[in-house]
Amino acid sequence: MLCLLFLYSLLYFCAFSTAAPADAGDQVVLLDAWSEQVLANHNAARRQYGAKALTWNAGLYPGTLQWAKTCKFQHSNPQGRYGENLYASTGNAGIKNAVDSWMAEASRYDYNHPGFSTATGHFTQVVWKSTTQVACAVANCPAGTIFSQPSRYVVCRYTPPGNYAGQFQQNVGRHI
Repeated sequence: MLCLLFLYSLLYFCAFSTAAPADAGDQVVLLDAWSEQVLANHNAARRQYGAKALTWNAGLYPGTLQWAKTCKFQHSNPQGRYGENLYASTGNAGIKNAVDSWMAEASRYDYNHPGFSTATGHFTQVVWKSTTQVACAVANCPAGTIFSQPSRYVVCRYTPPGNYAGQFQQNVGRHI
């Protein structure tokens, strides 16, 4: 399967909508399963860099889902309220693909000169030690919105946000 990957990197960094469940109880079950996947993937990555486990931020989720459903592959305007990571693929991507993609940036991070880089900003947001909460949503986007083919769009929001100048050395640990 040909899978196109496109990452968008800015200071504020970058997850699940399907057909509506039959009732509200089904929505809760789907969201619980989704949030568990989000936390499991993020926390497995964070453990490798000495960062504590994140918790799910239910308050961030509705806005995150709303943004993902716009199918606009650009950052929302968080104005410092949260960090934001974005990921899109023409394949059947999910949170594992997104986190794996962001973590692949780790090999480019320069621990000798810690600081922000568009080449590593997704990675540093995922492992940022001061970040304690996350919410992610994923949307199925029609052809012509992000790619010429139908795509999946993952949006994750983090609080407190990471990638602050002067705080990289204490917040981005080395691989354990």
